[in-house]
Amino acid sequence: MTGTQQGAAVRTVGVVHVYRVAGTDVAALRGVDLAVAPGERVALLGPSGSGKSTLLSVVAGLRRPSAGSVLVDGRDIARYTEAQLYGYRSESLGLMMQGAVSNLLPYASPRENVAFVGGRGRSRGRDPVAEEALAAAGLADERRPVGVLGRADQQATALAVAMAGSPRLLLVDEPTSQLDDDARESLLDTLVQTTTAVGTTLLMVTHDEQVAHRMQRMVRMRDGRVGAEGQRHEQYAVIGADGSVQLPEELLASWPAGSTVSVQASSPDEISIRRRLPAEEAP
Repeated sequence: MTGTQQGAAVRTVGVVHVYRVAGTDVAALRGVDLAVAPGERVALLGPSGSGKSTLLSVVAGLRRPSAGSVLVDGRDIARYTEAQLYGYRSESLGLMMQGAVSNLLPYASPRENVAFVGGRGRSRGRDPVAEEALAAAGLADERRPVGVLGRADQQATALAVAMAGSPRLLLVDEPTSQLDDDARESLLDTLVQTTTAVGTTLLMVTHDEQVAHRMQRMVRMRDGRVGAEGQRHEQYAVIGADGSVQLPEELLASWPAGSTVSVQASSPDEISIRRRLPAEEAP
């Protein structure tokens, strides 16, 4: 396979998502600013409840943000009609969400599952990218129904289905959470190979650092915001639109919420932050 397209550019600006639980408003996203370049592979990391899966569903157009913009190639899908969202998901987007296996046809073979997507208009005839994904997983000639296959083969089939039609943007949520080490690496090999070959932009949610290291960039979320980003050996805190910076997680226990600090500018490119100790507080 060779690159045949440019992946989608994704940018979120001040994205907020609020939902109600037992009559109470809960903010899952608190002003997320994120930019993903065409063809880039980005991992979203963070603890449970940090907002990473919510953000993925907002970019997929499955949820509408309460505020902010979700720009895909400069077009704000948050303002799309339902018909426009359907066109966006069917023409430009590949989805491999949690529980993706449950969306496969259990009585059909891997190749028949891919063909079903083609029958709905995502691809026409034989799909080279999906076929390559199946071949990479050793499933090109698998005739057994997906329902009797192991978890790793089911996940590989779900990936092939998501890549049918060579989507410009692929959104993946915890693809390896139920796989052993060998199966995880095999799926990641296929994922990286197929998206790189056709230039697809990839945004993936994971809790696994080793999985995240296979991506080109890692973005860490906490409390509904982007806290840090970078590559494997370089992580940088991200300044929010309101000027806020999240502390490193290892300091949270000793610098709890409500702590007061002094902030001094050492130079235009450097600041120092010092926690105010209890003994320094006025009576």
